[in-house]
Amino acid sequence: MKLREIGEDRLLAQLLPALSRNNSVVLGAGDDCAVVRGPKRGHLQLLKTDCIVEGIHFAPATDPASVGWKAMARPLSDFAAMSGLPQFALVTMVVPAVKTLTWIKAVYRGLERAARAFDVVIVGGETSAIRGPAVISVSLTGSVEGDRWVGRSGGKANDELFVTGRLGGSLPDRHLKFTPRIEESRWLTKHFSIHAMMDLSDGLGADLPRLAKASGVGFELDEAVLPLNPGCTTKQAISDGEDYELLFAISARDSVNLQRKWRRRFPKLPLTPIGRLASSFDTRHSKLTPGYVHFQKR
Repeated sequence: MKLREIGEDRLLAQLLPALSRNNSVVLGAGDDCAVVRGPKRGHLQLLKTDCIVEGIHFAPATDPASVGWKAMARPLSDFAAMSGLPQFALVTMVVPAVKTLTWIKAVYRGLERAARAFDVVIVGGETSAIRGPAVISVSLTGSVEGDRWVGRSGGKANDELFVTGRLGGSLPDRHLKFTPRIEESRWLTKHFSIHAMMDLSDGLGADLPRLAKASGVGFELDEAVLPLNPGCTTKQAISDGEDYELLFAISARDSVNLQRKWRRRFPKLPLTPIGRLASSFDTRHSKLTPGYVHFQKR
């Protein structure tokens, strides 16, 4: 069976259950970050690695500083999804020998700019040659309080679903300039009990079903209220991907208070209720346009 026939989710379903674990693993592979027990009492350690590939995540002519920003910001967005605080980064550069030193230095300027913006220190990595397109991989480590980390699996039927910001139209350049929502996620978990959360990297059409499946529930999506970027359609908001906004589930009884306090704290960033989680037999997403799925053509 070819990978294009099964896609990313079914591939991971074949691989992840076979991975071994020990007593230090709180949450293994399959969520935005791995969660393990660390040396600091009351805190857990978060681990994340992500990569961007030339021709997939950025075009060959893309400003290399923007490439570096995106390479660092993607795993930072995954830390936001877990309400984590990143600390150290390792950068692996796998690039063809025809790339110039000027290009590499510009990529590192972008990496360092994103790292400094979130108090991350780049402490090492690796370089290697390749005959194909450039690949930049960033691994992050950091921490989160034991009572504040959020995964995808805690959603409950009748929870209200929210998204931050606006969706759709990440190309041609919004996907290179986004800001990971770490500040917002930290605020959320300080003031409210967030049941489930993830970042929207593959599009609402791919990521919302993943959150619901991880939580063992269904969902109802009100497409008419989706917050759209200017010039975007509802279909684009669902399927474009690379929005890097937060999608989260919270008890409906906290909805009004959340929206009131959010407007006061983040007046320039929309927060939109887009639906709810439902019992598994009440799922209404059979016609939901899928988002981006690796290995499968769109």
